[in-house]
Amino acid sequence: MIPVTGTTITYASGATSSTSTVVHVADAGDGRSAIVVGATAFHPVDTAWPDQPADRGSLRAGGATHPIVDAVVGATQGDELVLGRDVPVRTGTDGWTFVVAHIVEGDGIAEGDTVEIEADAAYRAALSAGHTACHLASLALDAALADAWRKETPTDALGAPAFDALAIQESRILPDGSRDVYRIGKSLRRKGFDPAAFDDPAAVAERANALLAEWIATGGAVRVDADGPSLADRRTWVCELPAAEVRIPCGGTHVSSLSDLAEATVSLEAQPVEGGLEVVMTTTATRR
Repeated sequence: MIPVTGTTITYASGATSSTSTVVHVADAGDGRSAIVVGATAFHPVDTAWPDQPADRGSLRAGGATHPIVDAVVGATQGDELVLGRDVPVRTGTDGWTFVVAHIVEGDGIAEGDTVEIEADAAYRAALSAGHTACHLASLALDAALADAWRKETPTDALGAPAFDALAIQESRILPDGSRDVYRIGKSLRRKGFDPAAFDDPAAVAERANALLAEWIATGGAVRVDADGPSLADRRTWVCELPAAEVRIPCGGTHVSSLSDLAEATVSLEAQPVEGGLEVVMTTTATRR
């Protein structure tokens, strides 16, 4: 039976392997099974904001190894477990129990079985580097665009006008990088943003990259703080930067120190779209 607290997760602290007991098995369709365990080190893709993809790896039970073909968030208000995109609420919504569902081919795994779960450590490390670099890049972009605002506006964790939060349409964490898509339309212009700031995207990127180089050179500590051990508990990315300790809500995985990164750089492309401008920021991280 699924515990009312949902799945305990250990990936936020850097774990890539775990041993636990199967608490629920559900039909995931197409001949696949969704395996829910009490605790897991396997990072799933979130349904509401699917920026970081699921880990890659395997599940071992009864002497057999099963590749994990996907890992998604599942939720229940009672007996029925809803999986992935069918989950109608954000993770952490009151009244719901949230779990990590490990998707494997076939069946043969049952409630009560002890299973060993192993995430691909190299792939995890690449995603963690990409996710940390993504957060740094968003802060650097905000700072590089600080002079483009004509009105008072909400600010980011470093006190700069929060362009990233106000304009973001999509964010995807990639191995050793990320891709973020921003939309500059009527709403953002009304908030006081001047689209002319992107007349020279390379100049904006140059300012952001100078900040990124300065921050990474400090080798500041990075960690994930959690309100509790379960999947639904709030987690926060914390990074020591020269100006302040930065805190950003985040459910993903990260490096443990900026010294793990040799470099992080961004490139920017801006193109007209109906009603405004689309800006794509590509972030590349190089690990030591």
